[in-house]
Amino acid sequence: MPIANNPRARAVKAPRRASRLALMGAAAAFALTAAIGPAPLTPAYAEAPLSGSVTAAGPASFADVVERVKPAVVAIKVKAVGDQQGGIFEMPDVSPDDPMYRFFKRFGEGQGRPQKHMTMSQGSGFIISPDGYVVTNNHVVEHASEVDVALDDGRTLPAKVVGTDKRTDLALLKISDGAKLPYVDWGSAAPRVGDWVIAVGNPFGLGGSVTAGIVSARGRDIGAGPYDDFLQIDAPVNRGNSGGPAFDSRGNVIGVNTAIYSPSGGSIGIGFAIPAEVAKDVVAALKEKGSVSRGWIGVKIQNVTPEIADSMGLKSAKGALIAQPQRGAPAEEAGLRSGDVIVAVNGDKIDTSRDLARRIATLGPGKTADITFLRSGAEKTVKLKLGALPDEREARADDEGFSERGPELSGLGLEVAPAAEVRGAGREGLFVTDLDPSGAAAQKGLRRGDVIIEAAGQPVSSRGDLASALEAARKEGRRSVLLRVKSADGAKFIAVPVKGGAG
Repeated sequence: MPIANNPRARAVKAPRRASRLALMGAAAAFALTAAIGPAPLTPAYAEAPLSGSVTAAGPASFADVVERVKPAVVAIKVKAVGDQQGGIFEMPDVSPDDPMYRFFKRFGEGQGRPQKHMTMSQGSGFIISPDGYVVTNNHVVEHASEVDVALDDGRTLPAKVVGTDKRTDLALLKISDGAKLPYVDWGSAAPRVGDWVIAVGNPFGLGGSVTAGIVSARGRDIGAGPYDDFLQIDAPVNRGNSGGPAFDSRGNVIGVNTAIYSPSGGSIGIGFAIPAEVAKDVVAALKEKGSVSRGWIGVKIQNVTPEIADSMGLKSAKGALIAQPQRGAPAEEAGLRSGDVIVAVNGDKIDTSRDLARRIATLGPGKTADITFLRSGAEKTVKLKLGALPDEREARADDEGFSERGPELSGLGLEVAPAAEVRGAGREGLFVTDLDPSGAAAQKGLRRGDVIIEAAGQPVSSRGDLASALEAARKEGRRSVLLRVKSADGAKFIAVPVKGGAG
C-alpha cells in the first residue's frame, strides 16, 4: 500500500551580471529609503473586495504530508572509479645527456599520466514500489562501481543499477533485498504554475531535508538535451538534491529534481525538475528493458525564426525546419528534403524543433506517422515508418584575389569564393573567406569557413548568384534571405537581412 496518493544538483551557471544587478537594486532601494525615510504603515488589505470566491492559499502546515512521504525518500551513496591526472607535467623529450634529464626522470616521469582513483558522491532518490525500485538521476550514478541506498529509518542497503537514460537524466535502481518498503506514487495530473511543491532530499549530505515553494513555470528548456521540458520550482534545492522527488501538497510525485540555476552553486530559488509525466514513462521502459527506445526520422532540424519565416513567405514563425535529412533515413526515403517545414505529426501541431523531437521520440520505433509539412508555400502530408534513434544521436535543432566586394555583400560584412576554388571546401557552393565580426552576416551566425549552398532556395556557385538572390529579395520587399549553409557541425539555415528590404 503506498504511503501517499500519490541534486549533488547540477548547477546551471547564472551570468555574473544577474548578481550585480541584484546588488545594485538593493543599494538603490537603501539609498532611496535613506533619502525620504520609511513609508508610513498602511493596512494590508485591498480597498475593494475581489470579485468571486477566494480560497485559502495553502495548508497551515505540510507536516502531515511530509510525515507520510519522507520514509520513501532515500540518500544515494555512490562509489566510482575514474581517471585522475597525476602530477603537474609529463616527462619531456630530453636527452639522457641533458643536465635536466635526471631531474625530470625523478619528478616528472609518469606524473602526467591518468591514474585510477576512487571517488565518492551522494544524491537523492525515492522508492516507487514495495520491492525496492528507486528513481534517481543518471548523473548521480553514472560510472558507479558500487551503489548504496540509505533509508530514512537508518538502514543502508546495497542496490544495483537497472538502467539509465542520459537524454532525460533518469536512472532506475533496485535495492537488492528490498521487501515491503515504504513507497510513493506518481501524480496523475500535471501541476499548474502557482501550485505548491515540496522537495525532499539529501542536500550537502543532510538527509531527510524538506523545503517548500511553488511551481514557477512549465516547459523550461535549459539546454540539457533535445527533450527538455522541465518544471521550474522555487522550493530550495541544492547539491545532493539531485534525483529527489518534488511532491504536490497531497504527497504525489510531480517531478524529479535535477538541476539548479545559480551563480554560486547554491540555491537562489530557481530549480528544475523532470515532470512526472515524462519520468514515469522513461522509468517504465527502464524497468522493462533497461533502456529507452525512441522514434527517429533522421533529420537535422532547427526552429523557424521570424527572419526565416519572412524569407520563406510563411505566415507565422512556427514549425520545425529541416536543415538536412540524413541519407537513407526514414525522412529522406519518404521524400522530405532540406527546406521543408514540418508543422504537424499525426495531426498534432508542431510549433518548434523541440516539439518535433519529443513527439517523434515518444511515438517510438516501428510506428507509422503522418508528417505534415510546408514546401514552397503548399501544405503536403507524407506517411513514414519511424526508425530507432541510434545511440548517442539526437534529432536536434546542428584568400587572395577577392578583395573587391559588391554592395549587397558589403552590406552583410561578407566575402565569398567558389568552394571549388578552395582546397578541401568541396565542389558546390560559396566558401566564406572573410567576415566582419560586427557585420550582419556574422551577427546572424555565419562563420568564416562556412559554405553557402543555397540562397532563397536556389543553388549558388558565384558571388553574382548570391548578390542576385539578395537583390531579388529586396525588390520583392522581403526583409531577409534564407541561406542554406554547410558548417563544421552540419547543415543549417541562416536568414540574413536584406539592405533596403521592407520593414
